[in-house]
Amino acid sequence: MDAPINVWDYERLAHERLEGNALAYFAGGSGDEVTLRDNLAAFERRKLRPRVLVDVQHVSTETTVLGTTVASPILIAPLAMQRLAHPDGELATARAAAAARTIMCLSTAATARPAEAAAAAPGAPRWFQVYVFGDRALTESLIDEATGNGYSALVLTVDTPYLGRRERDIRVDFKIPETLTLAGNIFGHSFDATLNWRDLEWLAGYGLPVVVKGILTAEDAALACEHGAAAVVVSNHGGRQLDGVQATLDALPGVVDAVAGRAEVLLDGGVRRGTDALKALALGARAVLIGRPMLWALAVGGEEGVTHVLELLRAEVELGLALLGCSSPPDVVRAHAT
Repeated sequence: MDAPINVWDYERLAHERLEGNALAYFAGGSGDEVTLRDNLAAFERRKLRPRVLVDVQHVSTETTVLGTTVASPILIAPLAMQRLAHPDGELATARAAAAARTIMCLSTAATARPAEAAAAAPGAPRWFQVYVFGDRALTESLIDEATGNGYSALVLTVDTPYLGRRERDIRVDFKIPETLTLAGNIFGHSFDATLNWRDLEWLAGYGLPVVVKGILTAEDAALACEHGAAAVVVSNHGGRQLDGVQATLDALPGVVDAVAGRAEVLLDGGVRRGTDALKALALGARAVLIGRPMLWALAVGGEEGVTHVLELLRAEVELGLALLGCSSPPDVVRAHAT
């Protein structure tokens, strides 16, 4: 059977198709890649606790995230330089997200401008991920473009005052192809290492909900809420920043407890199955974001591939809900996982 039937199939095919420069960038983590591996292993350690003899004749995967209705609790994480994987890059991803009725978060380091990605999927929900550069004017120009083109939230990535040491990139001497143009070049501009909690208030001044991405501790989750975050994303940057930190699923319960309902909690890192999403929901996440699964599908099949992988995951969530004894994502609670 050649047609991919799950995320792992897409990953295998993408590894065969991507050239070495791109594959090192997308597949690699930092240091010894301990966290990269542990993000996946954490989902294997957690077990679901299904309840039986529950009426699940009618199951819906719909939920809401920051007031936006989505077809399933699976969103698309910000992922840089998608035209390294496919010529249509972020434009294909935007169209696929719209078709799947989910939210795409566009990276600051996208190979499409915020206006281009918005035009590719008019009317679709979309968020803009913010890296704050030392040159604030560059950051502000990208935010202005996003706010002027219908992006409904700003996702501040807070775990990257400097780029992590990604040794796969070093080994292949990673370079951005000359044919690619980045809206915000994370390799050509330094990040603002003075970024602090007061800057959440600056970002909130744009009038959109602020999502803080890169939270791993209860202490920082509480501070995010105190400074007005509408949501936090439990994330370790896909294992690409500080190696040796907790897997995101392991960090999730502590963050959820610290937030205590003051903001929505999302998670990324290691999600490869609909059942992974259900485990995250059981531990308190509102939804999860996928990065590499979307990228592998983009590399293999462009827009059609991303649409397909989103539907595969949605269908896995639907079946998982029914077998768990739940009719919808909000029905999944702590008692459903251990």
